[in-house]
Amino acid sequence: MSRRISFLLPVVPLLIVLVAVACSGGGSSSAATVTANPTQTPTGRPQATPQGTATPTTGTLSPPDIVQRLSPSVVHILSEAASIDVFGQAVPSQGVGTGVIIDNQGHIITNNHVVVQPNTCDTPVQKIVVTLSDGRNFTGRIVGRDVPTDLAVLQIDASGLTPAVLGDSAAVPVGGPVVAIGNALDLPGGPTVTTGVVSAKQRLIEEQDCGVTIPGAIQTDAAINPGNSGGPLVDTTGQIIGITTAAITGGAEGVGFAISSDTAKPIVQDLVANGKVVRAYLGASVVPITASLAASFNLPVDHGVGIQQVQGGGPADKAGLETGDIIVKMDGQDINTSGDLFQLLANDKAGDKLTVNYYRGSNAQSTEVTLGASP
Repeated sequence: MSRRISFLLPVVPLLIVLVAVACSGGGSSSAATVTANPTQTPTGRPQATPQGTATPTTGTLSPPDIVQRLSPSVVHILSEAASIDVFGQAVPSQGVGTGVIIDNQGHIITNNHVVVQPNTCDTPVQKIVVTLSDGRNFTGRIVGRDVPTDLAVLQIDASGLTPAVLGDSAAVPVGGPVVAIGNALDLPGGPTVTTGVVSAKQRLIEEQDCGVTIPGAIQTDAAINPGNSGGPLVDTTGQIIGITTAAITGGAEGVGFAISSDTAKPIVQDLVANGKVVRAYLGASVVPITASLAASFNLPVDHGVGIQQVQGGGPADKAGLETGDIIVKMDGQDINTSGDLFQLLANDKAGDKLTVNYYRGSNAQSTEVTLGASP
């Protein structure tokens, strides 16, 4: 007979760091976990194309041609912050990352951790300096940031820009060649270029301290180093299929990660239009159900997400969901991992009513939940 459990077992982490580089005053790296999610299919809300974007290209380009095409779109980002020490003295710090221009209005995609103060998740830096490939410097303004997906959009007041194209990451096969461009280690002389392949797709990157949850991430063996944060991962058509964000450290080689363009597009659209992303909200924390966990606790299913905690008065609570329930389907879509759940909620709105299929003990049940707006 199966039995209900409280899902308090931690996910075993791989040590991943977000790849901004701090020039002084401490870094902005943090540990994260990554899991595979081979069954997840990226979906997105209707996507509007920002005005003034570049025209997609066709045909296969060589790495030098890709670099020639993309270099004018890649920018150097210097962030400056100051904190107060225990003696009341200001302690300046600088961080370096990369960004990519996406339209003629000066919008630039980068990582959130590039433009927040060291060792914080949500405190923006005081000053941002954006340097273009032609050497021009501009003050960057934060249009919007999204902590959960580690994305941010900046804007500069500049003319003569060369926007890049956000491509279709779903169309790039595992094993397909890619090029990463970024300000690795802030080495003098301009961006660093590395080449590799798409090593895997549909990785789920999670970082608990800041609540980062990036579904559908791309793994690549193209070298990703501190300073690459926010830079483009480009396919052979010269289109961006990922925004580099993290790499495994401590003995691992050739394991870097990028936010897929399919994940980034709707987030960037919301940040440009509204300055923020308002997600649908379930009001429950979950952990993925694995085959080993199911065997250990004699669970009725070896997939889905187990409810670890339910927020009192939240949507899940009002729908009758409880700690220990295992959600296997929502709105007719299979939920195999927490990334599936995150992606589904990203595509829905507050007020939407969804049917939730779940197990309570060995009993399959269903209920209707009315999603709220994320706090």
